[in-house]
Amino acid sequence: MSELHKFLFDGLPVRGVIVRLTDAWTEILRRRASNSTSGAYAPELRDMLGEMTAAAALMQANIKFDGALVLQIFGDGPVKLAVVEVQSDLALRATATVQPQVEPGSTLSQMVNAKNQGRCAITLDPKTKFPGQQPYQGVVPLFDDHGHPIEKLSAVLEHYMLQSEQLDTTLVLAADDKVAAGLLIQRLPMAGAGNLAGSMVSKENEDQIGQNESYNRIAILASSLKREELLTLDVDTILRRLFWEESITRFEPGELEPRFACNCSRERVAKMITGLGREEAEDIIAERGDIEVGCEFCGLQYRFDPIDAAQLFVDAVQIVSAGTDAH
Repeated sequence: MSELHKFLFDGLPVRGVIVRLTDAWTEILRRRASNSTSGAYAPELRDMLGEMTAAAALMQANIKFDGALVLQIFGDGPVKLAVVEVQSDLALRATATVQPQVEPGSTLSQMVNAKNQGRCAITLDPKTKFPGQQPYQGVVPLFDDHGHPIEKLSAVLEHYMLQSEQLDTTLVLAADDKVAAGLLIQRLPMAGAGNLAGSMVSKENEDQIGQNESYNRIAILASSLKREELLTLDVDTILRRLFWEESITRFEPGELEPRFACNCSRERVAKMITGLGREEAEDIIAERGDIEVGCEFCGLQYRFDPIDAAQLFVDAVQIVSAGTDAH
């Protein structure tokens, strides 16, 4: 099962979160691969999207935000858009739009930042909004201060966290066809509780950037974690290998675990087909043999053969008749 764990370094201004997405990640890949139009993600894009998914789960858990955290990359290469959405209960989904295709061996910049116009955006969309309240969004480029393309997603997000919270952050991310995993280490704010929107930014926090020796030591240890270790080792083994000399307080995971969730369903597609009307539905079946609708987000396809489609309109008539009889 997918899992997420939070921990603190005792007596040090440093916190951490580690996530391993297994069933949640493979379900995202399964739905995409089952789509006869798009097919499976290219390995290079799959790994990038997996890193994004792990990172979004880490950030959502780290800020305890009541609403959706949406991590997006707007690309100017073959990957036009990659999106991960994580709700406050850690329900998540992810997708990417590709045109025309990702070439084997493509780097991050070749996929999403070919002309240095790619952008990474993080949006916080509150579940309950005040009148007129807009979601908070922060955007960073996919190049460094010298204009050079950044080749690691973790570096892009570390820059974002430093810019938005003014808190040192270290991210280690990895993904393959079975696991999407990540480790986040962050210096605690000097006063109050930091948050992604940056409302607790202070002069004290700014002065501490890059200067806290305890954080720097922990960050170096975290950065030594290899991709293969992050993908194959369990959480206990990773924490023990990296921080065996540190005293760590682990928090109970609680009831919330990362899980895949998309709001598409066969019932919703059925309503859409009945909304088209019987005549248009029959025209589609006459032309194609069946009606096939794919979820634009997760890629899962819903197929209705001629009998399925005819039954939808029989059911619709019966529902209308029942409503008329009731009056």
